[in-house]
Amino acid sequence: MRTKIKICGITNLEDALMVQHLGVDALGLIFAPSPRRITPDMGRKIIKGLGPFITTVAVFMDEEYQEVNRIVEYIQADAVQLHGNEPPEYCARIKRRVIKRISITEDDTPESIKSRCREFDCCFLLFDPGAGSGRVFDWRKLSRVEQPFILAGGLRPDNIKEAIELLKPYGVDVCSGVEESPGKKDYHQLTRFIQEVRRCS
Repeated sequence: MRTKIKICGITNLEDALMVQHLGVDALGLIFAPSPRRITPDMGRKIIKGLGPFITTVAVFMDEEYQEVNRIVEYIQADAVQLHGNEPPEYCARIKRRVIKRISITEDDTPESIKSRCREFDCCFLLFDPGAGSGRVFDWRKLSRVEQPFILAGGLRPDNIKEAIELLKPYGVDVCSGVEESPGKKDYHQLTRFIQEVRRCS
């Protein structure tokens, strides 16, 4: 199965259209503390400017669930990514499909990660060592994960082949690894990243 690609941290319609043109599966709009944070009005503008065949994901971190639902309804995003410490019962209150981040720490083991995965009943789990830190973690720690998952954290055109061949993830999520500056995507890096994913999946 072809590995899905999500480009996160989209801050403007120009980059969103570029990403769409390159044929990725999803793009992420950040509504949490970040250099790439956008307003709901900008999120709505970006989504309204896109075609129907790309998934839009609104990213939040430890926000009141009522506010998440309000913003997502306003911008008409397809899914929600919860990137903080939201518990399972919080996830159940979100009125869109949910991607839940599982934070990977240095102390984690394959078994501890597998145990935490059992707590959540979401569409998908996403593994990332930090809140948009761009750090890579020891991918071998995901060896016991049984369900399809999304890999994030420090992915770049020069390491994505190794990650996919080792883990065979359902999807990969990249942000800073394809930027010329925070919030501005680089066409050449994006193209290289996408080509590498397609080539090895």
